[in-house]
Amino acid sequence: MRKAIEDLPGSLIREVANAGLGRSDVLAFWFGESDEVTPLAVREAAAASLMAGETFYSHNLGLPALREGLAAYTSALHRPVGVDRIAVTSAGVTALMIAMQMLAGAGDEVVVVVPVWPNLTAQPAILGANVKRVALAPRADGAWGLDLQALLDAVTPATRVLLVNAPNNPTGWTLTRAEQRAILEHCRTTGTWIVADEVYERVWFGPGNAAPSFLDIAEPADRLVVAQSFSKTFLMTGWRLGWLVLPPGHLDGVGKLIEFNSSCAPVFVQRGALAALAIEAEFVPGLVDRLRGGRDLLVSGLRQLPGVRVVLPQGGMYAFFQVQGQADSLAYAKHLVTAHGLGLAPGAAFGPEAEGWLRWCFAAQDPARLSRGLARLGGAIDL
Repeated sequence: MRKAIEDLPGSLIREVANAGLGRSDVLAFWFGESDEVTPLAVREAAAASLMAGETFYSHNLGLPALREGLAAYTSALHRPVGVDRIAVTSAGVTALMIAMQMLAGAGDEVVVVVPVWPNLTAQPAILGANVKRVALAPRADGAWGLDLQALLDAVTPATRVLLVNAPNNPTGWTLTRAEQRAILEHCRTTGTWIVADEVYERVWFGPGNAAPSFLDIAEPADRLVVAQSFSKTFLMTGWRLGWLVLPPGHLDGVGKLIEFNSSCAPVFVQRGALAALAIEAEFVPGLVDRLRGGRDLLVSGLRQLPGVRVVLPQGGMYAFFQVQGQADSLAYAKHLVTAHGLGLAPGAAFGPEAEGWLRWCFAAQDPARLSRGLARLGGAIDL
């Protein structure tokens, strides 16, 4: 086995979850998904596809109808995007890996804004790239922010790829339009590709229908790849379907990479995705309203607990917070699950920059679950 693979850390979230295995009393908020099932229309479309016998290979790049639908969906949110820039992938994480395979290899420099979902830093490392981390930093109130000049200084003509996840998992931080413009202009100068993980763009509590996107300001020929997913916006985490928005002229290469990675996304899953796009206008606003309610309930409750530092996230589905005196997030998360039946993700899972923090997914269908979890955390703090 290659040393780069041996050196990859295991999932600390899974380590905490394993500590609660077999316990029906655990309130689990550690994974990044809602406990709502996928919308009925999506499930019915996939089931109908299966019953119709659509169990064969499809085009590497996805069903033409789905690619056209995604081009229309993206164009309605941002600048116009043609179908010649859309590639469907088996999962958003696969979209990110294919983007990295397309752009970076052994010895290339990849700058990543951290803390971040660990898969994003692992992917370039697996390919042998040199990962340079640029850290967000928390303010006194608990809000995380970017030192823009430090990021621009880190991205040089030697930087092959800049990888940014915004809205950010785990912190809830997102880029401002001014920051995006500065980053895009700088990367044009250095010749650096931007890979933007924007899978949380619709889980957005600010103005407009989506978080600020590089697609709002970039020209088609810019060195920009945007990775997207059906997982969060349409409650389709288990379906494993994503897509890429690419500059014109890159579909042939990406099609080859899809062939070598997964061949194609299953047809019945793509039929479900078409149904998801058809109900987007009525479904997504309601989902965001429910998530906003969970966010507000949870953050308000956390603020009432002694020694807790937290802010209201603008995007994503997580409250990211500190408990005074708990510097070892993995040990504390294990303690919470074993002694109090509360399952949270340790900040250390997202990199050393997030040590001492905890992530709580507030995408709970029943708000009472969040309230019960708050009571358990309060009990742990009072001890």
